Amino acid sequence: MPLLYPKVKPNPLQKANLCSRLFFWWLNPLFKIGHKRKLEANDMYSVLPEDRSQHLGEELQGYWDQEVLRAQQDAREPSLTKAIIKCYGKSYLVWGMLTFLEEGTRVVQPIFLGKMVSYVENYDPSDSAALHEAYGYAAGLSACVLVWAVLHHLYFYHMQRVGMRLRVAVCRMIYSKALRLSRSAMGKTSTGQVVNLLSNDVNQFDQVMMFLHYLWVGPLQVVAVTALLWMEIGMSCLAGMAVLIILLLLQSCFAMSFSSLRSKTTALTDKRIRTMSEVVTGIRTIKMNAWEKSFIDRITRLRRKEISKILRSSYLRGMNLASFFAVSKIMIFVTFVANELLDNLITGSQVFVVVMLFEALRFSSTLFFPMAVEKVSEAVVSIQRIKNFLLLDEISQCYPHLPSDGKMIVDVQVFTASWEKASETPTLQGLSFSVRPGELLAVVGPVGAGKSSLLCAVLGELPPSQGQVSVHGRIAYVSQQPWVFPGTVRSNILFGKKYEVDRYEKVIKACALEEDLWLLGAEAIIEIGDGGTPLSEGQKARISLARAVYQDADIYLLDDPLSAVDAGVSRHLFEQCVRQALKEKITILVTHQLQYLKDASQILMLKDGKMVERGTYSEFLKSRADIFSLFEKGNEQSEPSPVPGAPTVISESLVQSLQSPRPSLKDAAPEDQEIENIQVTLPLEDHLEGKVGFKTYKNYFTAGADWLVIIFLILVNIAAQVAYVLQDWWLAFWANLQSDLYSGALVKEDEAVVFVLNWYLGVYSGLTVSTVLFGITKSLLIFYILVNSSQTVHNKMLETILRAPVLFFHRNPIGRILNRFSKDIGHMDDLLPLTFQDFIQAFLLVVGVVGVMVAAVPWTAIPVIPLGIIFFFLRRYFLETSQDVKRLECTTRSPVFSHLASSLQGLWTIRAYKAEQKFQELFDAHQDLHSEAWFLLLTMSRWLAVYLDVICAIFVTLVAFGALILAETLTPGQVGLVLSLTLTLMGMFQWCVRQSAEVENMMISVERGIEYTDLEKEAPWELGYCPPPLWPPNGRISFFSVNLRYNSDSPLVLRNLEAFIYPRGKYGIVGRTGAGKSSLIAALFRLSEPEGDIYIDGILTTSIGLHDLRKKMSVALQEPVLFTGTMRENLDPFNEHTDNELWNALEEVQLKESIESLPAKMNTELAESGLNLSVGQKQLVCLARALLKKNQILIMDKATSYVDPRTDELIQKIICERFAQCTVLTIAHRLSTVISCEWIMMGSSVGH
Repeated sequence: MPLLYPKVKPNPLQKANLCSRLFFWWLNPLFKIGHKRKLEANDMYSVLPEDRSQHLGEELQGYWDQEVLRAQQDAREPSLTKAIIKCYGKSYLVWGMLTFLEEGTRVVQPIFLGKMVSYVENYDPSDSAALHEAYGYAAGLSACVLVWAVLHHLYFYHMQRVGMRLRVAVCRMIYSKALRLSRSAMGKTSTGQVVNLLSNDVNQFDQVMMFLHYLWVGPLQVVAVTALLWMEIGMSCLAGMAVLIILLLLQSCFAMSFSSLRSKTTALTDKRIRTMSEVVTGIRTIKMNAWEKSFIDRITRLRRKEISKILRSSYLRGMNLASFFAVSKIMIFVTFVANELLDNLITGSQVFVVVMLFEALRFSSTLFFPMAVEKVSEAVVSIQRIKNFLLLDEISQCYPHLPSDGKMIVDVQVFTASWEKASETPTLQGLSFSVRPGELLAVVGPVGAGKSSLLCAVLGELPPSQGQVSVHGRIAYVSQQPWVFPGTVRSNILFGKKYEVDRYEKVIKACALEEDLWLLGAEAIIEIGDGGTPLSEGQKARISLARAVYQDADIYLLDDPLSAVDAGVSRHLFEQCVRQALKEKITILVTHQLQYLKDASQILMLKDGKMVERGTYSEFLKSRADIFSLFEKGNEQSEPSPVPGAPTVISESLVQSLQSPRPSLKDAAPEDQEIENIQVTLPLEDHLEGKVGFKTYKNYFTAGADWLVIIFLILVNIAAQVAYVLQDWWLAFWANLQSDLYSGALVKEDEAVVFVLNWYLGVYSGLTVSTVLFGITKSLLIFYILVNSSQTVHNKMLETILRAPVLFFHRNPIGRILNRFSKDIGHMDDLLPLTFQDFIQAFLLVVGVVGVMVAAVPWTAIPVIPLGIIFFFLRRYFLETSQDVKRLECTTRSPVFSHLASSLQGLWTIRAYKAEQKFQELFDAHQDLHSEAWFLLLTMSRWLAVYLDVICAIFVTLVAFGALILAETLTPGQVGLVLSLTLTLMGMFQWCVRQSAEVENMMISVERGIEYTDLEKEAPWELGYCPPPLWPPNGRISFFSVNLRYNSDSPLVLRNLEAFIYPRGKYGIVGRTGAGKSSLIAALFRLSEPEGDIYIDGILTTSIGLHDLRKKMSVALQEPVLFTGTMRENLDPFNEHTDNELWNALEEVQLKESIESLPAKMNTELAESGLNLSVGQKQLVCLARALLKKNQILIMDKATSYVDPRTDELIQKIICERFAQCTVLTIAHRLSTVISCEWIMMGSSVGH
């Protein structure tokens, strides 16, 4: 497999010097490019070698394997946390020291500030020594601020990088584990769950790593601050600290309930994404049966439960944020009230020192500490889930693949095994056979006899309970449901082998693919989308076969590859491929085509997992004619005669349609032709450009609430801010009064003074209370609105997706659709409301603080204005580039999911070919591409933050020296106020600008969601005109010059089709694979709107709603689609039938016994996409579902292709009896299936 992504630019960080690393200068060239034009994927820098997915995954995997071994010795559960700590602990602790230094500089700042205020209090113009000292303090303050700015971002950058490395490593471990899952483990997990592990659970690592250190830095800082406060004001500081401790305890309680909510939410999300992925996979079935509404209901119900949990956790978060907003104010208030009661006198400078010390605690103790507790509790849940997944059963190499030392052989001795450990009856019982080179072993038997399990046993997927299998030689395997991965047809056939022209041509010819590839266009370039989009089932089957033949292995296991193709091609495949190309190999062929048995060197008959008979064709004929009579009838009919068996009458219209001019093959198109090339090279979605428009914000907010509520929200926010800022303002007055009291200018016993003091305190307490109340209200309100919008957007997306035409699902790979429903919706539920709330709070704070500063000391406006302008331009310059990178990050994530989903589907094939390594490399390439975008996103936000903070530090310096120079004109209150506010501004300003950028980046998720709420829709489900309830009475279908194309610019698939289907007729439709047989049905069901007219019993199909049309026809498709749930729900999703009817339907499709033998009978839970049934059984369930609908028109599109001839024949007979009064259309490859029909229609490659 070639490397997917072309070599990208080397990362400049490798050669960057210290200065460049501290200030992130090495990113400048990228910003220049982003400023000029839109960034593309190849503009990104390549991943650093130490951040490569392979390196990280293998490192962590090594520690995990050691841990598992150790745990086995100590007989305990292995702990993933231990492995992670061993791997990343050391480097993480070293960087933790930075936090310590950085928070230290925060605690020193207030002391410098106090000294400066006391200089102003005791201002004496003649004292130059004091002035110099004050300048020294100002310089110290500036230095502290600058050092803090650099250290803070360096710390966060390294923490996030550790988080990223851990996440990448765990993702790789999850993927390589998924490649080794055993069959029983596959039943316990599901694609949805693995996707959720990769999309949501590992993201906890990014978050938790940033805040983890604050668990110890926070408490340490509290201790340090308490000590300093004690030195300043004595006892009364304890009152403030008590408030803080109570609050931290409360927040820890919140965090605990948080983790339980989290695990409930993830379970619901898993379920919703799993249902969603089934809906996308089975969309064709859902549309043809008109079940969209029931699925919308089902998912909306799940979503409602999920949202109620999310709302509760959001309210807890809101309380956390509100407490962050108000806590320093409450602490200061309590401290000063205590001080008054204790009758302590304090100076103005002390007032501000106290205020600033409390402010210093604000980030680390009241924001980061609870955040850390919350994130750790969430991460514990995630680690537990990931650990459970990593501990699932792996496939044990039951027997080594012995070297083919000259002799090649498959030898099976008294082999017994079962898939389910618990089941009493083994899947396979006492099998013995051996096959030597040049022999062909044919395996036959009814549905569910264990034929595929036999192949699994040889592959080593089915561990034996007794007996043994010895296999000498390399294996090639063709699965029953063909699997193709996204990529070119050629890469699917080569599967990692070198391309050799002659050999390739031979294989193509042997597998009858020449014509199809010629129809599809240049085979090397033809792109296969997710799930093999442009190919018909038969073509997929032949590509799988070609892949096996090209491998040139020694042993071939073919699981019924001939069923998906028509009789002619099937004969060609058998003779050219199985008999010619593989004649020297060991071949085991599972088949239902009995006409080929006489060419087999031995035949093995299975029934219920036991061997009924084994021998050659002639022995069979002699010994047990009665067993053979099971198949005897099938055998005669299955001989394909050159002309389809001439039915009694051939209707005239049919003769005409057979004679109608047939265009040459050149301009033909196979079924489901999709011209749009989807390239695996990186199916990046087209992302929107530029800024997120105002309209997106408007739609987003109004989705959650009315305008009235939004206006109320705005007012509450303003009120909260005003109360907050007035408190600072009031404090300055109070400080001046305290200074006067302290210096003795006023005496406390004075009546007037007491009155003023009490009045000050009264107003102050009023302001504090209102700050708290407004803060809580606004937090809860904004979370309520935004989580509601997320719910509304999800429901709209869901409805739109299910109303989109089938073509939409062909064009968009499943990973892309699921990415919107898992990742983007996850953002809207969790992160966006949080970030929004944070941004609004920070923004209002900054506005308020600047307002107060300018009001108190007007000259501060001089540096504030240029500062604001610089910030604005920096932010704009930053967003130009960062939004492109953010969009690239979103789009490079999809391939990771798509690759995972497609690997899980083709798991057995990948393992049989020993291609795990290649797929692992592909996964690593996808991960590395995503890491490129992620790493850039991370460093870019640090780039912005460092510059903003350095500019802020310069601003602090200006204000500090300015205050000293103008000392004589200012009161101590003013100096203290201005300086304490600039220091508050220090962190706040850059936080505000960064959060605003973050909000814009997050809004991309909303934008992507809203984009999915207006897709092109198919015709309406119901129209004003409803057909009469008993329509169609007879089931006469007539086609008048029908043309069909799947896409506005693709060639016609049906051309000028004129056909007339008589009421109650039984029609068989045959023709080569890709001749447009299924397209006929697509036209009938209006999956793509046909040109021309189709009438059913005199009503034009386009004149009624889609649901009215589709509900009136029953259909059973070739691809059996089952949904997770019980057998009952699958047969009867709307609960319209009684148990008896269901059992009768099962009996008609010959499934009654096998379902009755299941432990819970009808209520047996089916695993994801029905893994616990064989493919043939799945088809029968789908057929039973169609029979239950009792409609006048029944359509079977190769609905029994995976079923043995005997069962098939019984079913055809039953259908003829039960549906004698109905019109039945049967599309088939096996002529035996259509032989009993009254009419046969033949299609060549276009038109009928």
